[in-house]
Amino acid sequence: MLTERQLLILQVIIDDFIESAHPVGSRAISKKDEISLSAATIRNVMADLEELGFLEKTHSSSGRVPSEKGYRYYVDNVIGSTMAKGNLSIMRDLVRDEFIDFEKLVQKSAEVLSDLTNYTSIILGPEIFETKLKQLQIVPLTDHSAVAILVTDSGHVEHRSFTFPAEISPNDLEKIVNILNDRLHGISLARLPEVITKEVLSLMQMYVHDFEKSYQYLKSAFFQEQPVKLYIGGKTKLLTQPEFNDINKIRAFYQMMENEDQVVNLLKAPQHGIKVTIGNENKIDEIKDFSLITASYQFGSEQMGTIALLGPTRMEYRKVITLLNALSNEMTEALYLWYKNNGY
Repeated sequence: MLTERQLLILQVIIDDFIESAHPVGSRAISKKDEISLSAATIRNVMADLEELGFLEKTHSSSGRVPSEKGYRYYVDNVIGSTMAKGNLSIMRDLVRDEFIDFEKLVQKSAEVLSDLTNYTSIILGPEIFETKLKQLQIVPLTDHSAVAILVTDSGHVEHRSFTFPAEISPNDLEKIVNILNDRLHGISLARLPEVITKEVLSLMQMYVHDFEKSYQYLKSAFFQEQPVKLYIGGKTKLLTQPEFNDINKIRAFYQMMENEDQVVNLLKAPQHGIKVTIGNENKIDEIKDFSLITASYQFGSEQMGTIALLGPTRMEYRKVITLLNALSNEMTEALYLWYKNNGY
């Protein structure tokens, strides 16, 4: 544990460095209104903090900058105990404006969050394992093709084209749709192949002529890998940060952002509350110069998605954590209102 004096100096240095992006010296600290210490005492405290690993020198004659250990202590012991309760009213206003698609709510939130922070925001949409089928239609396009229209309980509408043999009669197609709607309503999209194999096939065998051929064609529509929905705001915001003038860092970052599976893996772990990973705490090499702050949003007791902000380790932690905490609460509330307003 740091002494009160050490913690005060560390906090002042971090706050100043976050604002200026320049190393902080003892002379600048001594001019702060909240500091009543001499420059010599401040230098001694800074030397102690450096020895303890909380501060670093960028070169021999410079002031100090926070280390990753310093940021971690600051987040855990300063921000955690003083975090303000925020209320953004972003989602509430969007719901009030009667957005009909929850995906649009999430996308708009990503954009607003990035604008408020000047960092890159990433929101993982409602997990596909929690997204359930509400309604299904099959619309014939030609004698040999049709489109399956899946409407989920999150408001997502998905179209899946498939082919079928001409010998399948309109009567049999209607029976198939009725069976699918009866057996698949409320089933998560990820479980559709399992339920079709275990339950739908046996019913088709009873009621549908040439059921085996019909089943084989249906598989092409329903046995598909489900994409996870990612919403990104302000991908270019990091270009304005002085830490990222290095073109190689930026290139590596953009290459990572193009790999959706890698980004999803960053965000999909279950969590409660705010999680902060700083610099080398991140497992992916491309963001070891970044801080990643995440929060989840819920429906009932189920985690439905994740909100994240990526920025430099010189991040405005107090502001970002407050915003994410507020947005997490509002997205949880908005998801509940959206379900309620749409009769789920």
